[in-house]
Order: sequence, then structure tokens, then C-alpha cells
Amino acid sequence: MTADVAVLGAGMHPWGKWGRGFVEYGTAAARAALADAGLQWRDVGSVVGADTVRGGYPGYVAGATFAKALGWQGARVSSVYAACASGAQAIATARAQILAGLADVVLVVGADAAPKGFFRPAGGDRPDDPDWLRFRVLGATNPTYFGLYARRRMAVLGDTAEDFALVKVKNAALGALNPYARYRKRVTVEEVAASAVVADPLRLLDICATSDGGAALVLCSTDFARRHGVSRPVLIRAVSTVTPRFPSTVLDLPDIATDCAVAVEPGPATFRASIARAAYEEAGVGPEDLSLAEVYDLSTALELQWYEDLGLCGEGEGAKLLREGATAPGGRIPVNTSGGLASFGEAVPAQAIAQVCELTWQLRGAAGERQVTGARVGITANQGLFGHGSSVIAVR
Repeated sequence: MTADVAVLGAGMHPWGKWGRGFVEYGTAAARAALADAGLQWRDVGSVVGADTVRGGYPGYVAGATFAKALGWQGARVSSVYAACASGAQAIATARAQILAGLADVVLVVGADAAPKGFFRPAGGDRPDDPDWLRFRVLGATNPTYFGLYARRRMAVLGDTAEDFALVKVKNAALGALNPYARYRKRVTVEEVAASAVVADPLRLLDICATSDGGAALVLCSTDFARRHGVSRPVLIRAVSTVTPRFPSTVLDLPDIATDCAVAVEPGPATFRASIARAAYEEAGVGPEDLSLAEVYDLSTALELQWYEDLGLCGEGEGAKLLREGATAPGGRIPVNTSGGLASFGEAVPAQAIAQVCELTWQLRGAAGERQVTGARVGITANQGLFGHGSSVIAVR
């Protein structure tokens, strides 16, 4: 087990399509987090920025960019890129700095101004770039990727299109209660079924959009939190950033070769399941201890997969758990109380940070109409391209 760090502040910029630069969104989120923490910018000893980079698109030196926008004051600075896991990697970096004694207070910021529509392949030939390979050689843009996962669940586990639609219905109802969400309208199963087919069997309302937005956290040592007068802060107890293990028994684009399980005994868990397992082991908790979970619902089908990978139910039982109401408000383990990416869309560097913002508000009892009664332990989960694990456990 690793020593805890405290979440002193959480802040977000509302997500949508605002037509401005990512620096504006991240700076607004950072200022909101500092205000929530009751601190001034000059109190921050380090800034960790989750970089705005996506396969082949121009990137930005995010840590220094946010420090400059807030006003140079001499803080340490780091920048992290791990695709959709960037936010969790940034939290891990901040925690390491605090526990190493390099800074008492660290600001973690991620923001994006995403392109319109689904992420498209960038130009040029890059045969050593896995993103280029899946886009250009396989034609597997993100919706295609999500559709293949959904079709596999239908073929192997018996999930139905209605199961997927019910995920959207649940998350849209929660997003309607979240002032930071982009989409704040409830939907019905019939409306999901009537939306356009994008990548069979997934329809437009089964797949998250791309969005502008930002999120930030102020992390500090537990000693600093006590000196600041916060006796019971939300604590980060685990950050899992593990990589896959050889051999992989689940083919995962863009790695398209057959697996080697015929010759090598596979490990005890798939990659995604190992992400959560490492977090549980570090935090000294298990799925039975959770009050809520924020998971990476790039598609409705992928949320069902996370139920199983987090150990909330057995393999193939995700749809059953959903239909029983266990993952809805008032259920045994509410999932995506924020509304999830279904309600926010993807602002890639910000989304893992935004998940921890939601855990923070829930564990404080400050989530308003979305509040999970008696919330004490929460977990986040997502996955960055090319083997970037991402899971955070927060407790109070």
C-alpha cells in the first residue's frame, strides 16, 4: 500500500463545443479547483498538465502552457501524454511528487478543443504508428473499433441492442442533472434505436461525441490538508497505470496478430481487468467495498464490459447487472453518476481527471441530485491507446 494524498480542490469547465482554445478551458478549470481548495495560484508548488495530443495531431506542452496562462510563479512543471489515460498518468505524477517531498501542493490540469465529428486519421505515411495502421490499413476508425467490441459481446455473451440502449438511457438521465455535461437531455430506448447506424450494431446515441472541456484537481499532502484546516479530505489511495502482460488472449486493435496462448500459459486476467486489480491491491479494497464507479463509456457496450472488468459481476453478466438496476442511482453500485462520456463527450486529456472530480464531489456529499447516499469509496477506470492503464481509487 502507498501513502495517501489529499484532494483539496476539484474544478471543471463545462463541456460542449465552444469554439475557443484548450488553454482557456484548462485555465478556467484550474481557477475553479484553486477556489474550491481555498488556495491562491502562488501556493502551488508544481503543475502537471495532461497533454492535448492525439494520433498524428499537433500536440502542446500542456504543463508549461497552463503555468504561463495562470502567470509564471516559479512552480515545477511536468507534462504527460497517455491518450485517454493522460489524466490518470498526470495524477500519478502529481502523487509521486507529493510523496517524494518535492511539493506540498500540485495542480493537475487537462483540457482539449477537439475536432468536429469523430476523430479522423491524420495525413501522411507513418507505418510505425499503431494509430496510422488501424486507421489506414484496417479502416478501423474509433466507431468501427467500438462496433467490433459490441458485435463480439452480442455473439459471445448474448447482449442485445436494447441492452446497449439501456446504458445510454441511464447515463443520459444522470447527465441531465450535471451542470458540466454537454448533453443534458433524457432519452428513451426508442430514441436510441431510431438514431442513425454508425458502426453496426452501434447507433449514433450509443457512441460518445468529441467535445471541448477541461478539468483540474488540487492535490496535496495529508499534512498540508490538516494545516489548511481540512480534517477529513477525500484521499487518493491508489492509481493504477499498469501495462498488458504477454500473452494477450483478447485481440486488441491495432495489435492484429494472433495471440500466443497456444504456446504460453495466459495470465489470470485480461489487460482491462488487471488495471482494476492493481488498483484494488494497492488500495486494500475490493469490488464489494465500492460505493460508485466512473468508467470509460466510449460506447454503451464498453460500459457493460467495464462492469465485468471491475469485478462488479461475473463474465458475461454485465447486461444482467444493468437490467437489475444495480448500476443505476439507488442501486448496489451506481456507475457513471456524472453521466459519463455519453453525456460529456471526449475531451481526451481531461476525462480521467473529470472522473476523479466526480468521485470527489460524491465522496464529499456535494453532488446534488446525483448524490450516492453514504458514498465512501469510488473507483475510476479507462484505457489509453497502446497499453496505458488508468484507474484511480478515492476514499473518505
